[in-house]
Amino acid sequence: MTRALILPALLASTLLAAPAFAQQKVVPAQSEIGFTSHQMGVPVDGKFRSWDAQISFDPKKPEAGKVSFTIDTGSATFGVPETDAEVPKAPWFNVAKFPKATFQSTAIKATGKGQYAVSGQLTVKGASQPVVVPVTLKQTGGSTTATGTFTIKRLDFKIGEGEWADTGVVANNVEVHFKLAVTGVAAL
Repeated sequence: MTRALILPALLASTLLAAPAFAQQKVVPAQSEIGFTSHQMGVPVDGKFRSWDAQISFDPKKPEAGKVSFTIDTGSATFGVPETDAEVPKAPWFNVAKFPKATFQSTAIKATGKGQYAVSGQLTVKGASQPVVVPVTLKQTGGSTTATGTFTIKRLDFKIGEGEWADTGVVANNVEVHFKLAVTGVAAL
């Protein structure tokens, strides 16, 4: 169960890492990047405790925006000490060799009021894949919250190698979810 939990944490870190705007700032205390994997059909939740984001975004010109993030893969946690001890090891995140996961946007497109598709390259454990991250922005007063969920395939990023590559034990799909509190975003 510990290794199954490690995979979702790894995937989530890569997918959910959130950028901070040039003028905009992510408020870490009100933000979270998490992930959910399934081990033998049971959902297992984890999160990344350490990440950094760079965001430059104007809702009126989303195509000119840029988003990048870096996640410390060793900060993945499932809240279970035995599992958390396995995540940094070579079959999972191999933190000694690949301490960071990154995301760099290549395009941002409006898909509806307050909704965007952020396309980019996600790199985890030395493997890069294109991903599209749906993002919903909601504003209350002067604060903006960005939320979203997307799915990655852990084996595309070499997360859970060797005996852990069996998707009958740990599912290949990992859901990455995030909630980011952001300051400095113009009105939608």
